[in-house]
Amino acid sequence: MAYSFPEEVLEHVFLFLSSDRDRNAVSLVCKSWYQIERWCRRRIFVGNCYAVSPEIVIQRFPELRLVEIKGKPHFADFNLVPEGWGGHIYPWIVAMSEAYPFLEEIKLKRMVVTDESLELISKSFKNFKALVLSSCEGFTTDGLASIAANCRNLKELDLRESEVEDLSGHWLSHFPCNSTSLVSLNISCLDSEVSFSALERLVARSPNLRTLRLNRAVPLEKLPNLLRRAPQLVELGTGAYSAEIRSDIYSNLAEAFSACKQLKGLSGFWDVVPAYLPAMYSVCSGITSLNLSYATTQSSDLVKLVSQCPNLQRLWVLDYIEDIGLEALATSCKDLQELRVFPSDPFGVEANVSLTEQGLVSVSEGCPKLHSVLYFCRQMTNAALIAIAKNQPNFIIFRLCIIEPRAPDYLTLEPLDTGFGAIVENCTQLRRLSLNGLLTDRVFKYIGTHAKKLEILSIAFAGDSDLGLHHVLSGCGSLRKLEIRDCPFGDEALLANAAKLETMRSLWMSTCSVSFGACKMLARKMQRLNVEVIDERDPPESRPENCPVERVYIYCTVAGRRVDMPDFVWTMDEEDSSSLRCS
Repeated sequence: MAYSFPEEVLEHVFLFLSSDRDRNAVSLVCKSWYQIERWCRRRIFVGNCYAVSPEIVIQRFPELRLVEIKGKPHFADFNLVPEGWGGHIYPWIVAMSEAYPFLEEIKLKRMVVTDESLELISKSFKNFKALVLSSCEGFTTDGLASIAANCRNLKELDLRESEVEDLSGHWLSHFPCNSTSLVSLNISCLDSEVSFSALERLVARSPNLRTLRLNRAVPLEKLPNLLRRAPQLVELGTGAYSAEIRSDIYSNLAEAFSACKQLKGLSGFWDVVPAYLPAMYSVCSGITSLNLSYATTQSSDLVKLVSQCPNLQRLWVLDYIEDIGLEALATSCKDLQELRVFPSDPFGVEANVSLTEQGLVSVSEGCPKLHSVLYFCRQMTNAALIAIAKNQPNFIIFRLCIIEPRAPDYLTLEPLDTGFGAIVENCTQLRRLSLNGLLTDRVFKYIGTHAKKLEILSIAFAGDSDLGLHHVLSGCGSLRKLEIRDCPFGDEALLANAAKLETMRSLWMSTCSVSFGACKMLARKMQRLNVEVIDERDPPESRPENCPVERVYIYCTVAGRRVDMPDFVWTMDEEDSSSLRCS
């Protein structure tokens, strides 16, 4: 079969395969298909920048047009990865600048990106079209100015959640005056003002602009000017949604929104003044995505807003929505697929809002298409989790964070094992799970037994012993990423399931019971694993080998040990397995 079609036909067929798994499977059929797939692969996703070297990627796929790379582990979002750990993109950019002159898109997440890297991107890829920097750091507006000035065909510039040093608000003026290619611009993460006149001119000359996400410094009274110049917008992120209450501002805003017939997504809403929310009601019937995670307004105003959005499919919101708001959501938004509820005061001792388990139960009852949840709350019960699992067996993502660590079922004071057990038993398509609360090893037995399609698992403040980790590693055959913090898991389960780690992308453990000696033993036993001990105290070898390490990050790699480790990262030396190396 492999030789029954000309190479040109197979190459054309392979181009219709969008899934990385399908492409990988095709490449394993025979040598001929391997070579054809190698030359026609146009995009690649690298889930860990240290799992493979840029040289290996270039040799394997010589004709890439899109490269997506992740750097730091996910727990960096919670400040658990020390400053200076790594994740530098520059070596990749240098290698790709020589090998991929026709590269069009770069998408990075949790990586260190310097101005030097951005300048090299802007001057190396002549048909460069898209740069997405998600939760990245290390660069300034000078680097962005290089991208704006030199990437003449740029369609997308997305800086979502990145840390950018603002040296000048005039970097937008570096876009050429004849630049009309922009389709998506996200500057919501910028702290300081941008040149509004430059922004206004750029928007006006971009007829294909579909996504515009502004930063907090853009005042509400100037938003109508931008909307009038871009009525074709599909996604809008407002700046500050506040101003002195004046009828002219309201009428200008309402008129501008009413002309935006294609709007599907809204976000932003910093410092929201509720009196101005009705100005956008004219577009709400078409809204499918609503991000209110910065909108510090009360439940009654949120209820009025979401009730205007009957076609809503995705909602991100602060816990100000409360149970009553989620009940209204369940009544009004029958197409809801994704819900994220964030805490407004995660470090407060007492609850500042009336948000409980009942809000999530209501949404699970009223929204039959719901399949993804991230829910922060202060209390939960087994009965609620069982009800949620029965109401919504089609969950793909279920992430529950109870703000108080090791909180039990607040009605019975029992562990939440039964409730989470119901989630994994009933939700057979579950791919991602986050859990905490008072949990024993019993819940991990449920997970290992039932969660056969689970790919990503995050655990915090849970478990009794090594047995819990053993249940997960030995039972979850599809597991790719495991993230653990503040759990009593240690050496025995880790070493007994060492072979499983070679089938996964990564394992992160912080403040657990893994010893330095076990880390060395694991590294000697599994040569394809990088076992990184991250310890900001004294060098680990200065303490007894049975002493627990602060953090350990384990990942499979074909590139060997990395060479850019700071002095608080330790790993086994390739040449001498009895010693350690840090750089």
